[in-house]
Amino acid sequence: MAFLHKLSKASSLAGASLIRRLSNVPENTVYGGPKPQTPNQRVTLNQLRQKYKKGEPITMVTAYDYPSAVHLDIAGIDICLVGDSASMVVHGHDTTLPITLDEMLVHCRAVARGAKRPLLVGDLPFGTYETSTSQAVDTAVRILKEGGMDAIKLEGGSPSRITAAKAIVEAGIAVIGHVGLTPQAISVLGGFRPQGKNVASAVKVVETAMALQEAGCFSVVLECVPAPVAAAATSALQIPTIGIGAGPFCSGQVLVYHDLLGMLQHPHHAKVTPKFCKQFARVGDVINKALLEYKEEVTNGSFPGPSHTPYKMNPKDVNGFLKELQRLGLDDAASAANEAAVEPEKMNMVNTGSN
Repeated sequence: MAFLHKLSKASSLAGASLIRRLSNVPENTVYGGPKPQTPNQRVTLNQLRQKYKKGEPITMVTAYDYPSAVHLDIAGIDICLVGDSASMVVHGHDTTLPITLDEMLVHCRAVARGAKRPLLVGDLPFGTYETSTSQAVDTAVRILKEGGMDAIKLEGGSPSRITAAKAIVEAGIAVIGHVGLTPQAISVLGGFRPQGKNVASAVKVVETAMALQEAGCFSVVLECVPAPVAAAATSALQIPTIGIGAGPFCSGQVLVYHDLLGMLQHPHHAKVTPKFCKQFARVGDVINKALLEYKEEVTNGSFPGPSHTPYKMNPKDVNGFLKELQRLGLDDAASAANEAAVEPEKMNMVNTGSN
């Protein structure tokens, strides 16, 4: 009986210990089925469809790293596109073609850590989805699993691209199509040139957008096409269109983070901002001014001053440190340390006297 009593008591203590441990786990970390959407949770395809049905414009920004993703999050942007234009904007290439899948995944992961609210879309880079539908699906899977994206975007409307889009959708991955100026096809297009400027080209833009819709895309980007063409495509489709250089008649708009902030120009726009891009700020000028001021203050010795030298030693430790340096035969080092310890005090006395 005594043994059973001890066993019962031990079980009770163990149970109490388990309860205490479990009580430290927040309730919201335990899976309890689907949660209702709140403004602080990730934008979903259903929410975008609702905005589209209500005629509310959709906002998209192309970004490539953690800091820009945080800014998009704060601003409440609907969609963050991690574009292969990182090849140009971040890596300094003349086109989008050189960027690799592994490089894109680095950008995707960085953005995913910073943007908690927008729907995250990753571009399939050139050379990673053209060979076969299996290659396309495998690449799309990596963008989601390794990159932390919610959906992918692919360019073009050739039969092989339409087939690839359909296969990716059938694999359970959301897809945005991209027609008009498709930068990955510049060797065929003859450079970065607007599309849809004649009858045949305009009809092709609309038909391609409709084919991508039929393949299961939930949205289509229309890049560098005349406004009437974009309006026609938007009217013909039952999914949102996102315009970039396509006029005001699309379901939403997208610009590159660096472009809209006026940070820098793409290499192929070395002297001018793209005609379609409005600079909502001139952040590049602010950055240049700040860098010049930093260089000047470091050069003339005014930075860092006392207010930016915050870490102190108490006088007793300073004296002990000086003695230890002298014991080691480092007299010059001791003199330098003593001068550094005394200088801030002199500066503080001067500042106090001036007040």
